[in-house]
Amino acid sequence: MRSIRVETSGATILLTEAPEKKIRDRRTGELATDAATGEVLMTVGVVHIEDGESSLIKVTVPQSGVGEGLALGGPVALVGLVARPWEQVFNGQPRHGIAYRAAAVTPAVFPSSLGV
Repeated sequence: MRSIRVETSGATILLTEAPEKKIRDRRTGELATDAATGEVLMTVGVVHIEDGESSLIKVTVPQSGVGEGLALGGPVALVGLVARPWEQVFNGQPRHGIAYRAAAVTPAVFPSSLGV
């Protein structure tokens, strides 16, 4: 699957949902794991603000990449953020979207331009 690197140096990224374990199968409760390492995956919700526009996105991060001291509403850094377009057929209906993955999510500081 093609991965597209997402440049975040000019963006403000705020945590909107605390890290949660990613569920692979809701019926069984099976957790999602990284195919290469077997590590449990987590999801975090963030708002990405850049050039006067904002987007709410969910980002998948390995459990070891979730930094200490994350606070809801606080700024975060998404290390190695990539976007992966996907397509699938579900119940006979085509679906598509973009999945986001980062190597780590860590606390950050507000850019000085925000005056916060």
